[in-house]
Amino acid sequence: FTIIFGISLFAQAPKKPTTGDIYASIEKLNFLGTVLYIAAHPDDENTRLISYFANDVKARTAYLSLTRGDGGQNLVGPEIRELLGVIRTQELLAARRIDGGEQFFTRANDFGYSKHPTETLEIWNEKEVLRDVVSVIRKFKPDIIVNRFNHRTPGTTHGHHTSSAMLSFEAFDLAADVNYKTHLENDAIWSPQRLFFNTSWWFYGSEENFDKADKTNLLSLDIGTYYSGKGLSNSEIASLSRSQHQSQGFGSTGTRGSQTEYLEFLKGNFPKNKLPFDGVDTSWNRVEGGSEIGDILKKVQDDFNFRNPSASVVELV
Repeated sequence: FTIIFGISLFAQAPKKPTTGDIYASIEKLNFLGTVLYIAAHPDDENTRLISYFANDVKARTAYLSLTRGDGGQNLVGPEIRELLGVIRTQELLAARRIDGGEQFFTRANDFGYSKHPTETLEIWNEKEVLRDVVSVIRKFKPDIIVNRFNHRTPGTTHGHHTSSAMLSFEAFDLAADVNYKTHLENDAIWSPQRLFFNTSWWFYGSEENFDKADKTNLLSLDIGTYYSGKGLSNSEIASLSRSQHQSQGFGSTGTRGSQTEYLEFLKGNFPKNKLPFDGVDTSWNRVEGGSEIGDILKKVQDDFNFRNPSASVVELV
């Protein structure tokens, strides 16, 4: 006789947005500022700052990882090199789905540890990777660029890290240079407003050294926001995002309460009130003919009905 086993497979239904999620999306629609965070590898990004810009400030926020992490280790399986790069690419995409950011890459190859950016840039092909960085800036159009690492300290840390900051520092100006061409078909120039270095006491050698340092060019941001609509703090969202890097063994539970991040001003126009978007037009007025759209969306936000979010549909359409 024959025994037939019937197995029913149910696809997991996509998560329906809550009323709070919908309202947050409308707030984000009303803020046209953009932030691009730049570093060398998957897991180099500061998910606390990415989450803060994406969820608190409401800016369109992205992370540019110059490599896909092919040169790393793998704690969850046998895959290394290119296959590990595939895994770490997916880990980054999963992280961005949690913290609200977008994700970009360049062609740079993660070949393991490098002692100096001279070696790194020779192996990467500096000219081509720089062109990739500029193309991402021109495509994404960030008002603010934030480097994870210090471009002024070659030879003191991982060459990939320093190289990512050096390329970003150069690309900031090249993105606005009409004579510099990338591979983009629509290669329109773009002028970012400001370039920052996401510094901390670690880069000063000790907390004591940092306390004594001149902070004239530093912006301090309290990123300890609690999002009541999500039931999570910014740190908790960042930790969930960070924990997606499972192949590298990362993970944490997050905290609640005040938490400070520092941005050192490097290039552009300095924000007088020491706020990242100070003086930057983040309204619909920055778009040609956009003021009418801005008026409609402001009304949608002001009149939003949390008991009946569908009441906004007519104005949104």
